[in-house]
Amino acid sequence: MRPASVSLDLDNLWAYLKTHGNPDWESRPSFLATAVPRLLDVFGEHRLTTTVFVVGADAERDDGAQAVRDIVAAGHEVANHSWGHEPWLHRYSRPELEAELVKAEDAITAAGAPRPAGFRGPGYSVTPALLEILAARGYRYDASTLPTWIGPLARAYHNRTARDRAEGAGDLFGGFDKVLAPNTPFRWHGTGLVELPVTTMPLLRVPIHGAYLLQLHQISPRLARGYFRAALRLCLLTGTAPSLLLHPTDVLSGAEAPGMEFFPGMAVPGTEKAALLGWVLSSLRENFDVVGTGAHVDRLSELLRERRTELCG
Repeated sequence: MRPASVSLDLDNLWAYLKTHGNPDWESRPSFLATAVPRLLDVFGEHRLTTTVFVVGADAERDDGAQAVRDIVAAGHEVANHSWGHEPWLHRYSRPELEAELVKAEDAITAAGAPRPAGFRGPGYSVTPALLEILAARGYRYDASTLPTWIGPLARAYHNRTARDRAEGAGDLFGGFDKVLAPNTPFRWHGTGLVELPVTTMPLLRVPIHGAYLLQLHQISPRLARGYFRAALRLCLLTGTAPSLLLHPTDVLSGAEAPGMEFFPGMAVPGTEKAALLGWVLSSLRENFDVVGTGAHVDRLSELLRERRTELCG
């Protein structure tokens, strides 16, 4: 059975509020104590090993460090999601980028996880300088690309609903040209670093991860499930090994994430969200061998080596 992967960006409440220009973020409100046990229960129920991309600033706080310990104890990979979760890393200087990575690594390892081997930029932010630094620091893979055309639409929605545009928000989520980015894993030229894109629906290049499914679910649960089934069928037909992205908001109600009324799907009750996530994971497992992103990269590398051996033979 072909591999697929599931990853979780452990974005906290304060990070969403900060990006949205809400000054309440400065008090660092958190929903980790609610979200992490619920997500780990869903993963455990479906016997899944995933990858959790952790924000360094959260790993330094008590509830974040506890979350890291619980994630590691449950057998999941912990990867780097930057220290301050600013979706405009592409504006950082090279020294700033390196300091951001090192600070997050130190916080994650201090919390009890192994040194990260994978990275995902907040807001799918990636630059050649970032990739060079990752490779130099021994990372095996990056997972920061979202090959879709909807970036400018998502940015327009964000700017329309934000209280106050955060610095750097003017170029969030990229442009229409991202539709040309690969939807399957590849190696970055010059670094050898493997890129594992967040999979979008083959051919149509529309997102299939949690927030989009929940927005459809608000309209019609049947529509959301039909949309995801269509995505899986297209992945199978095109030979795409999906890498599915999750967020804590995929299991939290609006009342459990105060201030996030602007975010898609927050009107759906938390129990209903968890049930939808369980169905998504079951559907994925029916068609693929589901692992975390690091294991997915390893499996794909093995397949490529086998293919080379067959071609040479």
